[in-house]
Amino acid sequence: MSAGTGEVIAVDSPAALADAVGRTATGEWFEVTQERIAAFADATEDYQWIHLDARRAAAGPFGSTVAHGYLTLALLPRLASSLVAVGGTAMVMNYGLDRLRFLAPVPAGSRVRAVTEILSAEPASTGVRLASKVTVEIEGAEKPALVAHTLSLYVPEP
Repeated sequence: MSAGTGEVIAVDSPAALADAVGRTATGEWFEVTQERIAAFADATEDYQWIHLDARRAAAGPFGSTVAHGYLTLALLPRLASSLVAVGGTAMVMNYGLDRLRFLAPVPAGSRVRAVTEILSAEPASTGVRLASKVTVEIEGAEKPALVAHTLSLYVPEP
């Protein structure tokens, strides 16, 4: 597991993201509560017992309820967006994913954090397309919850 750096990858403009390729930043720990898991189940109508029935889940394969994999993915803006600060940016748009793997369940009540590595920064017609490897670590676990190659579009101010 990575040590928390508390540092942010900061550049002056979207064009300057090219200079940040290869840099990494580690976020702060964030608790995934049972209440958040239940709210996600309500939002997605995914009521599988492994996420919501503590009694049944205690006897299940993970020993407790676990977060939906897509909840962990949906937390990426909360976990990782503050790790890259780009001046002169009008907006940042989610451009998609090139790769996503769920590697370990996130038990209710555990803490997770993001480690972001900038893989590439390519000019696009409306700005700079940033590719990052984002790993969501689970406190005290050997395997991360997920690893995703995310794409973001940084649109410069006019």
